[in-house]
Amino acid sequence: MSPSTNKELEQYEIDRIIGMAWEDRTPFDAIEYQFGLSEDEVIKLMRSQLKRKSWERWRKRVSGRETKHRKLRNDDVKRFVSPAQNPITNNRISKKKY
Repeated sequence: MSPSTNKELEQYEIDRIIGMAWEDRTPFDAIEYQFGLSEDEVIKLMRSQLKRKSWERWRKRVSGRETKHRKLRNDDVKRFVSPAQNPITNNRISKKKY
C-alpha cells in the first residue's frame, strides 16, 4: 500500500522512509523534503507496513518527541540529521569505515 499521494513508492523508498521514521533525530520535515510525504502520510504508511505491536511501539516513541517535530525543536537546530549519523547517498546509507 502506498500513502495517499500521486506518487507510487518503490519498496526501497518505503524501506528508507520506515528507517527514517524510526530514527530519533530525523524529523518528519526531512522525510517530507526527500519523499514528499507529510507527517500524517508517514503515519499512515507506518501503520500499513508495520505489525500492530511495532506500530504501537513506534507511535509511543515518536509522539511528542522534540527531535521528530519541528514545532517542538529548539530553534537553534537548523539541520535534518545528527552530525554523527552516517552520510546518505542516493537513498542508501553508507557503511562506516573503521
